[in-house]
Amino acid sequence: MSWVDVLIIVAFIAYALYSGLRARAVAGRSLEEYFLAGRTLPGWKAGCSMAATQFAADTPLLVTGLVATAGIFAVWRLWIFGIAFLLLGFLLAASWRRARIITDAELTEIRYGSEAAAWLRGVKSIYFGTIFNCTVLAWVLLAATRIAEPFLLWDQWLPPGAFEPFVTFVTWVGAPITAVPDMSNPATWPDNVWVLSANNLISILAIITVTTFYSTTGGLRSVVNTDVAQFFLMLIATVVFTLIVVNHEAVGGLSAIPERLAEAFPIEEAGITASEILAFSPSVARDATLVVILVFAIQWIAQMNSDGTGYLAQRSMACRTDNDAKQAAIIFTFAQIVVRSLLWIPLALGLLIIFMPQTASDATAALREQTYVDGMRDLLPVGVLGLMLTAMLAALASTVDTHLNWGSSYWTNDIYRRFICQAWLKQEPNPRTLVWVARAANLFILFVSLVIMTQLESIEMAWQLALLLGAGMGVVLVLRWVWWRVTAWGELASIAASGLLAFPLYAGISTVGGEPAFSFFGIIELGAGEPAVSFFGLFELAGSENDAEWAMVLMAALSAVAGVAVSLARPERMDRLVEFYKRARPPGYWAPVAEAAGMDTRESQTRMWRALGGVALCSLSMFSLLTGIGSFLVGSPAPTWAPPAPVWNAIVVAVGIGTIPVWWKLAFSEHNQIKD
Repeated sequence: MSWVDVLIIVAFIAYALYSGLRARAVAGRSLEEYFLAGRTLPGWKAGCSMAATQFAADTPLLVTGLVATAGIFAVWRLWIFGIAFLLLGFLLAASWRRARIITDAELTEIRYGSEAAAWLRGVKSIYFGTIFNCTVLAWVLLAATRIAEPFLLWDQWLPPGAFEPFVTFVTWVGAPITAVPDMSNPATWPDNVWVLSANNLISILAIITVTTFYSTTGGLRSVVNTDVAQFFLMLIATVVFTLIVVNHEAVGGLSAIPERLAEAFPIEEAGITASEILAFSPSVARDATLVVILVFAIQWIAQMNSDGTGYLAQRSMACRTDNDAKQAAIIFTFAQIVVRSLLWIPLALGLLIIFMPQTASDATAALREQTYVDGMRDLLPVGVLGLMLTAMLAALASTVDTHLNWGSSYWTNDIYRRFICQAWLKQEPNPRTLVWVARAANLFILFVSLVIMTQLESIEMAWQLALLLGAGMGVVLVLRWVWWRVTAWGELASIAASGLLAFPLYAGISTVGGEPAFSFFGIIELGAGEPAVSFFGLFELAGSENDAEWAMVLMAALSAVAGVAVSLARPERMDRLVEFYKRARPPGYWAPVAEAAGMDTRESQTRMWRALGGVALCSLSMFSLLTGIGSFLVGSPAPTWAPPAPVWNAIVVAVGIGTIPVWWKLAFSEHNQIKD
């Protein structure tokens, strides 16, 4: 890197530190100021902050690998979550904001009145705030090594006396912090593995020192301010990177991409054609079976953030009005799904052409992902490299600061205040004391994440189990908003079912052949060879590449059944439901509660169907614009049943634009606002 590149990085660091210092006084007043920015965020800023957090440093690498190894259609596994984001905006964001809570775990004792509510709040605060949050943060930190390793060469910059202690430390830990193909096999480690690990450790420590400083001092205000700067910085840098790549002599511009791919594919060992790589449509894409399409189609609700639970709900709760909360989710979704994808897809295809794999061993996902960093290193000129590297490091910082702020909110509001102070010590804590507890919780979460990061190989199973557990919660999390009969015991039952099923389901998708590893009265059989997982003969997994997805579907179905069955056995107290309904005004089937509250019994149901119509039309608009414009940019083939590509693309884009006024009216017209 040149001094110009370094200067760009330093400028962003200075801005981030200034943002934290500027907001520290107001953030220190109370938890609402610290975690929710005083509930004053405009919709555009909250939406950009959401997008920045998911503009993580590892995501463009993931997309690059997916496009190169499985084609554009494979990215639908990421795009489909846009439905959940729109569901948050149209249906639930206003209710999240009106609940007037600090964390989603706190919602349990507002929504439910039984003794199980406190237990549920404690379970969620530990699971979301520590187990899941720290694991995600550890993966994000490790992913940073792929970005930092080629550029931040501390062994060349620091004197030996300052650098050697870090080498000694990582050697003592014995776990390489580097992009090693197989960490469990020392034979694959490079000769300088400990020097690389020491470099990456210093880089990570430098990044988290800056991030922790501004996120702990300024709270959500400083997090959002830096997120907004990072988002636009990342967009600008990605546009420049994409233009440089697609205009490279090996690519020859956007119009030449199909021809260049056709010249190189099919590589016999790769087993994929140029048309399959370029296809948005399942009718042309590789291995796009009906099973794959169905699994992709329901994944958006079979996940723990299906109702916005987590930092998305936090941003919604921090908005100043209901409309701002809706705007935030819609802006986030279009930025996340449409804008960045229309940049990353041409970029990924250009990198595939420039760094064309010659053998099957060159076409692995890990090596294809690394071409994103290789392209930065080899293709970007001075200044542009600094801009792109700053954007990538800022993307990492935006993810880290969000997980620190969000995770510490559970420890402060739900564990310290609710259980230690109120339940155990029988006293109400001082607001400023709570803020200092929040700042200390940031450091605790960071420490746990770093410990996990050094042991990632040993917790691979735990990570898969965490995904399965999240799938078990998704359906019930949405149902608790739209159906009054869901209870705290029902949520606990779905969590318990997830816990009981996670281990055997993981064993089932990991075991093929031999005797059943798990059997439940002959209904569910896992690890039994053909099939490895069977459920009434409907779900059969025997080592196919979609085993994990089917396991998530099975988890979601069984856990939802458990949650609903237990909820129906014993309803919540009507007085608590009335209080919650008046407070949050949830949409859906709340007629008995509305009647008890002396309110219109059909208003919430009407509002739900209008919102769902908005979700459907906005999803159609979003995916139409994505596929129509994306297909036009890179020359993707039309579906086999559709008219020629130019006509098809024009029709799809017209549908995307034409539906905008309809879903916009459904979202923001006066008739669709909650009437107090």
